[in-house]
Amino acid sequence: MPQPIVNVEPAIAHDLQEAGEVVLLDVREDNEWEAGHAPGAVHVVLGHLEPEGLAGEDVVVVCRSGNRSGKAAEILAEAGINARNLNGGKQAWVALGLPVVTFDGTPGDVK
Repeated sequence: MPQPIVNVEPAIAHDLQEAGEVVLLDVREDNEWEAGHAPGAVHVVLGHLEPEGLAGEDVVVVCRSGNRSGKAAEILAEAGINARNLNGGKQAWVALGLPVVTFDGTPGDVK
């Protein structure tokens, strides 16, 4: 039986990602991702999420506000993956001034 999903604060998620301790998984739609995402994040639209691709990883899942990422974290946890939900989503990430970039590395935006 999977454990309850734990929410993690953006600053902690950023630090864990920077330290290489977690994969930051962005499950937003393609247009949201293209507008801006965390450097080094992995992108898989929620509807295309395949847990086996993340087997053995510790994952923090992110979306715009935390709703879709919560669903994705549940899917991952049911598959035995240690998954956490980013509390407040990308909106909270940006509010703390954490980095958001586009494909070419220029500053991005959150849609």
